[in-house]
Parts: sequence; structure tokens; C-alpha cells
Amino acid sequence: MKSPRIAVVGAGANGAGIGADLARAGLNVAFIEQWPAHVEAMRKNGVQVVMPDETQVTPVRVHHVCEVASLRETYDIVFVAVKAYDTRWACELIKPLVEPDGLVVGLQNGMTIDDVAAIVGPERTMGAVIEVTSNLFEPGVVVRQTPPKGSWFAIGAVDPSAEGREDEVAQCLRHAGTVEISEDIRSAKWMKLVVNAAEFLPSAILGLPLAEAIDTPGIREIMAASGVEAVHTALALGRRLVSILGKSRVEANDPDQYAMSLLDAVLSKWTLPDTRVAVLQDWMKGRRGEGDDINGLIVRERRRLGGRAPVNESLIEIAARIERGELAPAPSNADLLRSLVKT
Repeated sequence: MKSPRIAVVGAGANGAGIGADLARAGLNVAFIEQWPAHVEAMRKNGVQVVMPDETQVTPVRVHHVCEVASLRETYDIVFVAVKAYDTRWACELIKPLVEPDGLVVGLQNGMTIDDVAAIVGPERTMGAVIEVTSNLFEPGVVVRQTPPKGSWFAIGAVDPSAEGREDEVAQCLRHAGTVEISEDIRSAKWMKLVVNAAEFLPSAILGLPLAEAIDTPGIREIMAASGVEAVHTALALGRRLVSILGKSRVEANDPDQYAMSLLDAVLSKWTLPDTRVAVLQDWMKGRRGEGDDINGLIVRERRRLGGRAPVNESLIEIAARIERGELAPAPSNADLLRSLVKT
């Protein structure tokens, strides 16, 4: 079997770190990235990945987004690692360069699989769950807090037409972490969304690393309430409680407890004292976060089902104030958050 031609669309913290692992393994990888300074730094010096125990510098082949229209090579596997809200345009961008029998994989938070499938076709779509902790503030330099031995992925087909091809993707990603094949990738992605709903906005609104945020009085209760709303939304949509993050036990008879046990798994295994969630990193860069694609999705789905998710509604409203510049992420917002849950 020939080595696949791979593209990583969105070579930010996760995309560049994972792509570097694949390149170091000898795979044929091209990066496509929208931050010009980052592209030029990687072209000049390679991508530097700083991990707890070592720093790796990997030469990589990287293209500016504006250069894609002039590319002539095509790709067998495309990893889309842009923000959830950028998924559709990124898939449209790369679609002409995906082989007819190629696969497109959303290495993202949020429920982006239907966006991918709508553009490239369900037969070319592979769903993924990702647990990697990293950040990128300096062009060309990824700080990866979970090296490959601590990173985790799940891969699964979203349509019967793609079933049986999961291992094509898994073989590549095993150079970047532990990979599991999921028979129900939609449910697996909802379980990860439960975790993200609990951790993302509460800690970002406080402007604190995740570990500090959850130790702030009353905040764990907010995270629990958000996660519980998320898990019950998933169940109402017909999704199942499934194992993710390598957990062997699923509290099938206690979805509320399972929501918190997933968060505890992330806190114990993937969270360092200075780990900041993706939304806070985006706000620190002056970018909008993915709150509307995580907590906002829960709110929209509950409304569509005729119900409400009041904690997530309030979190989205506070996040919107921050993104409009009316409020700053700060520990002083703790009282605002605590008011969301009656004691």
C-alpha cells in the first residue's frame, strides 16, 4: 500500500503538533495555514514543538491559504484542524484537492462532522474525537503539554459508505497518540462535547487556567450543571453514553455522574497547572472562541426539542459580552457565574 499524501488544514497548536509527528514518522505531509507569520516561521526554521520532557524541531512543507488555488498535488487524507466555526470554508477550500476516494477528518472540538460531510460527501468523511493539550502564541512554536504518549484520539465513519476505512486514518494518527476505533462516533463526539461544555466557558470567563478555575469556590458546580445539561441533551437526541478518553467504565445508569467523571478524567490526565482552555487562548489573542459551537449547540438543540438549557444559555450570554468588549475575562466574574446555579 502506497504512503498516503496528507494535508493538515489549520496548522495551529494542534494541527502543527500532530502534523509534525506525522512528518517525523516519514509520512508525506503538507501544512496549509492562514497565519502568515506562522507560515513564514515554519518555512524558515521548521515547527518547534516544546513538550514537558523534550523539544523537537521538524522541517515541514507549508503553504499559505492564499496559495492553495495554485497547488497541483492532491491528497488522500486531509486533517481539518481549524476552529469549528471555520470548518465549512476550510472544507470548500481543500475539496478540489481531495482524491475521489480520499478521506477528510475533522480533528476538532464541536459537532463538525455534518459540515464536513455536506461539502466533501459522507463517503469521504471520517469523524474524530481529539484530546490534546497545546497552545500557540509565538509563530513557529507549539507548546504541547501532552506529548504523543499522552494524546488520545477516536476515529469513526459517519456513514456506512465509509465504514471499514477507519484504520487508514488511525495508522497515521498513531504516530501522534493513542487511537481507538469508535463504532458510534457521533455519540463519542457528544461525550467530548459534554466535557468541553463543562470546562470551556466557565474557566475562560474567569480568565484562569482550568485547574485554578475548578478550585474557585462554586465553579465546579457551574461546570457540573453545564455538563449535565449537555449529557441530557445528547440522550434526548438519541445519542448514547459511550466510553471516550480511554475510560473503561461508563456510568450508563447515572448520566449526571458520567458527565462529571469525564471532566475529572481530563483534569487528572490532560490538565497541567498552567493549562488554559482553547476559548481563553482565543480571547487572549483577540479572537472569538468556539463557545457558540459547544455550549451554543446545546442551547439550540434543547430549543429544537422544545426545552431549555438555562446554564448554557447564561454562559453564552456572558461570553458574548466578553467578545463584544463589555466585560473582561477575570476572576472577579466568579460571582456572576455562581449566580447561575441556585444553592
